[in-house]
Amino acid sequence: MIPYYFLQFAALIDANQVGIPKATSDQKVLVQNILYPTYFWASAIAVIVIIAAGFFYVTSNGNPQQVTRAKNAILGAVVGFIVVLLAFAITSIVVGGLK
Repeated sequence: MIPYYFLQFAALIDANQVGIPKATSDQKVLVQNILYPTYFWASAIAVIVIIAAGFFYVTSNGNPQQVTRAKNAILGAVVGFIVVLLAFAITSIVVGGLK
């Protein structure tokens, strides 16, 4: 409860006095600051899932259920990665057209 009490004091501090930059109203920068890190983390997660699914595939010992599960995980991660790449490309085109 005490930490929440101290959160109200953040509203009393002027951001410019402590060196926090002003928020930008530029749409292009706003879109880039929100979406590009999201694309990065989604791609990183897809790569981690592909590596983990590859490990599960290698350690399946020929068990058909585990092999199918690993193949489906790899397929899902690759499809997800392609979706992220397409979203990145579309965003780059749209952001390039913004003022």
